[in-house]
Amino acid sequence: MIRFAVIIPTLNAGTRFELLLRSIAEQTVQPCRKIVLDSSSADMTPALARQFGFEVLSIEKAQFNHGATRQKGVELVPEQDFLLFLTQDAILAHPEAFENILATFVKKEVGAAYGRQLPHHTAGPLGAHARIFNYPSSSRIKSLSDKDALGIKTAFISNSFAVYRRTALASVDGFPQDVILGEDTFAAAKMLLSGWEIAYCAEAKVYHSHDYSCLQESKRYFDTGAFHASQPWIRQSFGSAEGEGLRFVKSELYFLYSNGYKRYIPLALINTAFKFIAYKIGLWLK
Repeated sequence: MIRFAVIIPTLNAGTRFELLLRSIAEQTVQPCRKIVLDSSSADMTPALARQFGFEVLSIEKAQFNHGATRQKGVELVPEQDFLLFLTQDAILAHPEAFENILATFVKKEVGAAYGRQLPHHTAGPLGAHARIFNYPSSSRIKSLSDKDALGIKTAFISNSFAVYRRTALASVDGFPQDVILGEDTFAAAKMLLSGWEIAYCAEAKVYHSHDYSCLQESKRYFDTGAFHASQPWIRQSFGSAEGEGLRFVKSELYFLYSNGYKRYIPLALINTAFKFIAYKIGLWLK
């Protein structure tokens, strides 16, 4: 039997959180431990988590850090062989999601795996395309030998729905303590450079998408630029992000044009300009 824990950071998770908790309860395989790392929510998040059998650890909101907080979760369950991470706004799309993603670890070289993210039914076309672009319908296993073909996308993974083999994560000293975001990419890149493989499991699905405003997108891309600047070894090892960004823009414009969303093209172009500028500023300011 695979021993695994589910770990979810939360902050005022809102009404959608119960849908996630119910989807976890419906899984065909169940975790040995269920942990919520709550950043002092002011709503019913902790109580709801406990109602569904989660252990809740409360931390100060100011102490939250994407890497350090998740690493705290890892250290809370030292007896578990696999660590499954979700975000509070993801909803498992089917009862076999855990079973399918855990099955990828039958290959002993796989150090981490991530599932397919589908757009929420209410997602707008820009939010929907982002999920379609980053999470295709075919599974694959990535290794360091793929970097020439995939570039920086080789190290792509998302902790919105991901599982880590404890020994693999420990071999790269766990999640980083001091990154503004990208703790998942950081760990995956370290694993790849250490000889581990990363599995993408398209058969393990969650609903998870965002309709970000231009300002929200700009902030995320500024933070991404700052992250890449603070960790230059990632771009040195796997290549820059600009090429992948151009591929995304071409795909987005084609998606909008071919699916009858032509009126969104100006907004997409404006967003692209702001995201590019924000990313470059994040790189430069660091």
